Amino acid sequence: MTTAADVDAQAVSNGGVHGASVVTQAAASGPDVNAAADLDDRRTLSISPLLSPADVRRAHPIDDTLAGIVRAGRKATVDVLRGDDDRLMVIVGPCSVHDPEAAMEYARRLAAKAAEVSDRLHVVMRVYFEKPRTTLGWKGLINDPHLDGSFDVNTGLGLGRRLLVDITALGLPVACEFLDPITPQYIADLVSYGAIGARTAASQVHRQLSSALSMPVGIKNGTDGDVQVAVDGVRAAGASHVFPGTDLDGRSALIRTAGNPDCHVILRGGSNGTNYDAASVAEACLRLEKAHLPQRVVVDASHGNSNKDHNRQVDVVTDIAGRLAAGDRSVVGVMLESFLVAGRQDLTLGHAADLTYGQSITDACLDWDTTATQLDRLAAAVSARRSASR
Repeated sequence: MTTAADVDAQAVSNGGVHGASVVTQAAASGPDVNAAADLDDRRTLSISPLLSPADVRRAHPIDDTLAGIVRAGRKATVDVLRGDDDRLMVIVGPCSVHDPEAAMEYARRLAAKAAEVSDRLHVVMRVYFEKPRTTLGWKGLINDPHLDGSFDVNTGLGLGRRLLVDITALGLPVACEFLDPITPQYIADLVSYGAIGARTAASQVHRQLSSALSMPVGIKNGTDGDVQVAVDGVRAAGASHVFPGTDLDGRSALIRTAGNPDCHVILRGGSNGTNYDAASVAEACLRLEKAHLPQRVVVDASHGNSNKDHNRQVDVVTDIAGRLAAGDRSVVGVMLESFLVAGRQDLTLGHAADLTYGQSITDACLDWDTTATQLDRLAAAVSARRSASR
């Protein structure tokens, strides 16, 4: 989110949508808010200070060069989504980042490969810091950067932003999934592509958030495979909303949004099966047409579409590449989960030193060599599509 577009600061200072200044004055002269303290915080163990977004941004600033890279990344993404650029977008990277050093090694390899295929692919690095969990588990680098259960969020916010700065400096646009509605204020100015996960696709909070974000946002179908929830999310995120949030100084504020016209559906499969095939894509496009939305989809080759077997991502890419080569234009992007080392490993909190370098601690990923081969395959498919259209 950016305050210039998303926060009606004048409205807040003048009383907001419903007279915020009047409420503030009344509260200041009203009863003691702690008079019934025993009714609140019954299950809250502690409340501690959190660095403001402005503090973290000042510590890890974005300069004119980096800003230009982000603008170019966002523009390219929008152009691909709208059909003004015939390249294929590929969002590729680790399921989640747990080791900034390994993430930077991966980023350097990806930057070189992205330059090699840049005439046919718009490559965006997946740099996910927040992990929605079905039940319990490590929630990501921002929540627990030391991987030991200490939940040093202030350090995590700075570490995450620093990593985005360093990756962007390589010339790579980045993608992030947004889970906590406050997090974007800390990092969104460095993000070229946003994602809303399957577990939050139906959330009003995340649809409102998507309407405020200054980059294109993909919304995934539900974990059960329900595509309509993503279509509804795209429609909702395209509209204007007013909702409570925080400004860059960390103060409570009312956010007024213009709506995001660059939201779109991500097909990721589900418990009811895969949905990357031509028939499933056509069905999703029909739903979009009925909702008067652009008929474009991104396919996530992992998760339900790989039946949680990272190696099957290759099958998904092969199938999509064949359709692209034959002229298909409904699939505008592909997502891949990829890292330096194939597979995944379990994390024991407090034992990060025992982890295999460059291997995921969340979902299993393709290794680098296999990833490079998939990028070549998709680039060749775009070349074939161009030749077929002449």
